[in-house]
Amino acid sequence: MSSSQINHVGVYYGPDDIRVEAREIPRIREDEALVATSSTALCAGEAMPWYHKDPHGKVLGHEVIGTIAQVGSHVSEFHVGDRIFAHHHVPRLISHQALRGHFTIDPHYRETHFNPGAMADYFVIGPRQIHGDTFIIPETISDDEAVTIEPWSCVVSGLKVSGIQPGDTVLVIGAGFMGLGFAAIAPLFGAGRVIVSDLNPWRRQKALEIGANAVIDPRREDAAEQLRSLNEGLLADVVVAAVPNVEVFREARRLVEPGGTIHLAAPGHPNTQWSQDAAETYFSEVTITSRYSSDHTDVYQYLRWLKAGRVNPNPAITHHFPLSRLAEAFRLLSTADRSLKIVLRPDHLYEGA
Repeated sequence: MSSSQINHVGVYYGPDDIRVEAREIPRIREDEALVATSSTALCAGEAMPWYHKDPHGKVLGHEVIGTIAQVGSHVSEFHVGDRIFAHHHVPRLISHQALRGHFTIDPHYRETHFNPGAMADYFVIGPRQIHGDTFIIPETISDDEAVTIEPWSCVVSGLKVSGIQPGDTVLVIGAGFMGLGFAAIAPLFGAGRVIVSDLNPWRRQKALEIGANAVIDPRREDAAEQLRSLNEGLLADVVVAAVPNVEVFREARRLVEPGGTIHLAAPGHPNTQWSQDAAETYFSEVTITSRYSSDHTDVYQYLRWLKAGRVNPNPAITHHFPLSRLAEAFRLLSTADRSLKIVLRPDHLYEGA
């Protein structure tokens, strides 16, 4: 294999076995396109072994910005040199779920993938991605900003169903990258006061930098008391549970006002039970929502906010690595301390950003 044919690929075999392998650059078919990766980012979901366990190894990467390097003979929408974002999963537009507005639970949504994955020098996008969820990205949007399109379009998707009314107080539990996305974008949906709760003081400070009005330290005193002191004696109208932990779901239930909404922004572990008091659930009129991933409409809408300068994700982007140091970057992701969004670039493009 000559150096011109090598595709460096980041592969997950287990939380302590992250490798960068040399493979051949994939060949495209007539209805596909080859993309040269500019930047890609690690997703917190990639640190949950149960979520993507594959004994043969799984190529990481789906938060990506790149440039079209080659197009098949049947591709007319994009051209070599176009700087693009592509979504790794794309639904059918006509299915029972899609026609009811639930594109991401279309049974075929997850059958589309990047080949081999975006944590690579090159990857291939297929016809459903090309026709359904690929966008040209203007130079006014940096690579760092562009890699937030996939994750924070998931935030947009979640906020659409969270029931925010103008002026509502929104509490976000968990100041990871996704939690900060909810804090940053909730005002665009009409939220008034935005409060973030997190155990980590560094992350609480990041929440203030991203635009939260106030933060809560749940270890200092009772979170409900702190929330009421910040919110005119009330609990939150909308509580976003942005930690994949059923205990956080229970805490969200305790901190929401009657008639409010709990939005589950992260999955609990499989086979974990979350019980509710039947009478209290009935009489409180609390709505519980969730939204898995995002669809083409969410991507388009978030991208328009980026173009307009209405969203600034830069305070939540904390680290950059060359692809060859993927294992080190993954360890940093797993510690979840003083890191948020971690961006990787192919070694030949990395300049110590």
